[in-house]
This record gives sequence, structure tokens and C-alpha cells, in this order.
Amino acid sequence: MVSRVVRKIMLTTLIALSLAAWATPAMAHVLQIAASIPVASAADDTQLTVALNSAIDDILQHAIAFAPTVVTVRDARVIGGRIYILLLIADGEGEETLKQVIDADRTEL
Repeated sequence: MVSRVVRKIMLTTLIALSLAAWATPAMAHVLQIAASIPVASAADDTQLTVALNSAIDDILQHAIAFAPTVVTVRDARVIGGRIYILLLIADGEGEETLKQVIDADRTEL
């Protein structure tokens, strides 16, 4: 015969497991990705803008599988004959996560 304490523990465990099974974790997407364009495509501001927009649009359409709410250029450098661009891309939940990380860094200083 199973004691009352063991039954209560088993019942509590079953309830906790059933609640955990129904819970859905929040999905936050944050991505840092590099792109490059040829220096020759940046002969003037208009061509540079078109080339950058094209590279970013290509990434957003073909390289990620979520709808971004934030696209930020983190760095850009010319190396050899190419311009390398480092992008930070996040969805809504990822944007909130980034804000929390930044706020945590500021309070630790």
C-alpha cells in the first residue's frame, strides 16, 4: 500500500509534468550575419545605397526564416576589393532580449 505522502508527491509530480508539457517557450531570434559587396559597386552614394539594399534584401529574403523587426549595421570595412558589412537582425522577442542584455550591461558598470 502506498502512503499518503508518496501519493501526494506522485500527484504533484504528475501535475507539474502536465503543466510543463503544455507550456510553450517563447522563441527569440537574434542573428549576426556578414555580407559583402564589391567596392566597384560603390562608385557613388546612389550605387552604394542600391548595392547595400540589395545585399540586405537578399539576406532577409533567403538567409533567415523569421520576420525581423530590427536590422542594424554593426560594422562595415573595406578589405581588398570588397566591402564587408556586419548586420544584427532580430525579431520582436529577440529585440526585447537584446534590450534586457544591454540594460543588464549598463547596470553592471
